[in-house]
Amino acid sequence: MFARVLIAVPIDEAFTYSVPEGMELEVGVRVIVPFGRRQATGFVIALEEEHEVDYALRPVKRLVDNDGPVFNEELIRLSRFVADMYLCSQGQALSAMIPSGRRESGLALFEAEASWKRIDELASQQEEALRRIGEKTGVYYLYGVTGSGKSEVFLRSCERVIAEGRQAIYLVPEITLTHQLSQEVLSRFNGRVAILHSALTPSQRLKEWKRILRQEVDLVVGARSAVFAPCRNLGLIVLDEEHENSYKSGASPRYHARQVAQKRCEMAGVSFIMGSATPSMEAWNMMERGLVERIDMPQRVAGGQRPRIEVVSMLGQDRCISPRLEDEMRRTLLDGRSVILFLNRRGYSYYYHCASCGHVFECPNCSIAMTWHKQDGRLHCHCCGCSEDLADSCPECGSRELTIAGHGTEKVEEEVSRLFPSARVARLDTDVAKGDRELVGQVIKDFREGRIDILLGTQMVAKGLNFPRLALVGVVNADSTLSVPDFRSEERTFSLLEQVAGRAGRYDDSGLVLIQTCRPADKAITAVEANRPLSFYREELDVRRLLSYPPFSRLVLLVFRSTSKEKAASAAQDFACLISKVVQASGLEAKVRTVGVTSCLIERKAGSWRHQILLSGTDVRLIVRVVRKALGLWKEPSGVHLEIDVDPLSLL
Repeated sequence: MFARVLIAVPIDEAFTYSVPEGMELEVGVRVIVPFGRRQATGFVIALEEEHEVDYALRPVKRLVDNDGPVFNEELIRLSRFVADMYLCSQGQALSAMIPSGRRESGLALFEAEASWKRIDELASQQEEALRRIGEKTGVYYLYGVTGSGKSEVFLRSCERVIAEGRQAIYLVPEITLTHQLSQEVLSRFNGRVAILHSALTPSQRLKEWKRILRQEVDLVVGARSAVFAPCRNLGLIVLDEEHENSYKSGASPRYHARQVAQKRCEMAGVSFIMGSATPSMEAWNMMERGLVERIDMPQRVAGGQRPRIEVVSMLGQDRCISPRLEDEMRRTLLDGRSVILFLNRRGYSYYYHCASCGHVFECPNCSIAMTWHKQDGRLHCHCCGCSEDLADSCPECGSRELTIAGHGTEKVEEEVSRLFPSARVARLDTDVAKGDRELVGQVIKDFREGRIDILLGTQMVAKGLNFPRLALVGVVNADSTLSVPDFRSEERTFSLLEQVAGRAGRYDDSGLVLIQTCRPADKAITAVEANRPLSFYREELDVRRLLSYPPFSRLVLLVFRSTSKEKAASAAQDFACLISKVVQASGLEAKVRTVGVTSCLIERKAGSWRHQILLSGTDVRLIVRVVRKALGLWKEPSGVHLEIDVDPLSLL
């Protein structure tokens, strides 16, 4: 007997090993095999009775999975798609798909819109959505305001396929499921649920994985990697909060769960349902082209109204809390209601700089400014985690006139406590979450139940949270995302403001959202203020079309990293020459374009210098083919590491 084995190395082929007598193997198990001078974990994708070679094959050393397979034929086919799409080997793709003991990163909080308890009576827009989804197999998008009841439509769609004897996958952003919510999910689906989240230990994750394989599970709920759950009889995939960046993997293979889910549903011949109040531009373009059926859900099912949105110009102001916002906070607290303040900056200040010469203190490992955290009195890099003490003098000019500038969450918390000394204030950002994960759930619970009056936070407070007492949302600085030098900055700003605004007015009382900005005429800000989402999408698509930006083109980003600046730059230039030769030899000059060969916007990161090549074209398959051919001609220099990102979400 012979086994065809894939190994997680950048060689896109299966290796053949002999199976020792007495060893029983199945397709889908992991094995330990000799590979060069070392031993490696391999994935058995085929068994053969005969294999003709003129040399002795090395034997499989041992079986890893004594209690049965950890992947099936469907995942083997899906791994081929991932390998072809994201420029890795099939072995690397399978390795990324199967639980290996690594926990998923991310501390963002997800909760259902209110509860996963079954609702007896549906609103008419929910019934209409379910009717349309049930008519035919297809790709659907629930485009609905926050609080419109999308979650119940998702869950009923899952119940429908489960009643037919099939399984469903429900994808959510990075997940911290509360014990209460976990119990509600288990109760609603009779315990036949696997919840794959970042708090599971490696052994717990593998145990849940094998339950799914044995068909002991009807519903899989999880973050990005749950798209690979080994359902043998898949009937549906749901992807909630489609706009979330956390669906894109930050490690190789850099897959996007939306693309993988859509392909998997296509392969299985089942429906794929997405949803969000703020669709990505890619999803919106697919809806405009008729590739995805849009189902509008414009009403809030609990009867709440869209909050009033008011823009507060901060031009000429140096306070982090404007008089207008302060007045509304005071009025809200006197009424016994609660307040959320949103600021997309951690720490006490943005940066530490010299008032004499303008020198900004940067991370010694990264080319970005460090942030001062008052809590420990040190400068921190939010890119690599490095920290250092405050300097007494400027290293450039020797001046001792050093200034802390900008407003982070710590500084705003201090200002709020000064303005409202009797208010109960809490801060929720990744600094808090990293210190104590359980504290996150407790803060949310206390705020919901009225033990906290003012909640101050970063993006974590915009993630589907639902608070009955909330009457006022203040966006302290809407300009932070607009200032990022990236073509997606308008889209991200619009999405973030809409999501934050969606926290207010979700029940009977109309809420108020105050957006503080130095750019009150910006397209994203005015669209949120005037409640003109369709105009925003139309205008942004027009700009993207004019400039040939995604979704009207596809991008592939190649980043060359090295501790030597010269090596990184040289490797990028050499590879760009190979790209040019392959493009010319293939006659693809009009189809694959090199946008630039340059240093990255964050030129130095975690001690490595970074240079990039950005490729653009309308057919990503052609770009991938060119890169793959160039890789075959390239010998990676020592001390240089190449990262490949197909459809990058960030160019930083």
